[in-house]
Amino acid sequence: MEIERKFLVREMPHLEGCEKSEIVQGYISLTPETRIRKRDNKYYLTIKGEGDVVREETEKEVSEKEGRALFSRVESKLIEKTRYLVNIGNYTAELDIYKSHLKGLVVVEVEFETEADANNFVPPLWFGEDISKNKEYRNKVLAYKS
Repeated sequence: MEIERKFLVREMPHLEGCEKSEIVQGYISLTPETRIRKRDNKYYLTIKGEGDVVREETEKEVSEKEGRALFSRVESKLIEKTRYLVNIGNYTAELDIYKSHLKGLVVVEVEFETEADANNFVPPLWFGEDISKNKEYRNKVLAYKS
């Protein structure tokens, strides 16, 4: 189960000292939502269910050989982004700076243990509009944008 909220970024936080990784991902299928992701040097196959703030998610690490084979089946454009892990008190925010056809888009996500935690979360001032329920900002939708 994945419980997360997603926001646009109003103002960039200081990223010095934050852990960062390079991500490339693409979609093999939209029904069910199935993606392959390369995060730095590791590959992950993920299947996501329906929903917005709360939804089922199954993810498993696959070998480089499997990952490359799965990338060859990608139907969408590839999404490329740099992800920074930003400490915001009791939570870690995942700040994504998109590249390529999505250059200029910057979003931040926060994952929660419970739906109540998600509902009670007060975002820092540098967070912008809450886009958790806006399907236009889902990665699977962004992967098919021109």
